[in-house]
Amino acid sequence: MERKLKGNLNVQRLAINAIVASTYFVLTMVTSSVSYLGIQIRIAEILILLCFFRKDFVLGVTLGCLLANLFSPLGPWDILFGTMATLFSGLLIGYMRNLFFAAVIPVIINGFVVGAELHFLLQEPFWLNVVLVAAGEFVAVAILGYVIFLFLGKKERFQDAIGANQNYRFKW
Repeated sequence: MERKLKGNLNVQRLAINAIVASTYFVLTMVTSSVSYLGIQIRIAEILILLCFFRKDFVLGVTLGCLLANLFSPLGPWDILFGTMATLFSGLLIGYMRNLFFAAVIPVIINGFVVGAELHFLLQEPFWLNVVLVAAGEFVAVAILGYVIFLFLGKKERFQDAIGANQNYRFKW
């Protein structure tokens, strides 16, 4: 009996991560005009904060990012480095206890990784790209995402709906 429950739990985790991945992909495609290149505000990046409540959401967010980056004008470089930046951010967020600090992690990582990517591929100024990418990520994650998850994260129904297993009583 316990084995059957464990199998169902794995199927549920896989299913919810598939939903997260598809949501990330669709949000990026719907907002594609502002989801790529220097001045980008990738609204789907808000979902990275799900990793704050459940570490395994890094799978869904990373897969969604990978799928979205298949359509990036930067091609295979963004598929590799953009997706790795999201993976690394999600992994770090999973160990945070403060929501705001968790929201700042992808700002810094994406600012430098994607900023460097744009610098090397498009020959644009490094620090300008870092600042522009970080600013867009700050708007999406550290402002919009933070406010949304600050509100939702305190709701027991939300915690139950996403199957949160950490940070029930998180700090701002």
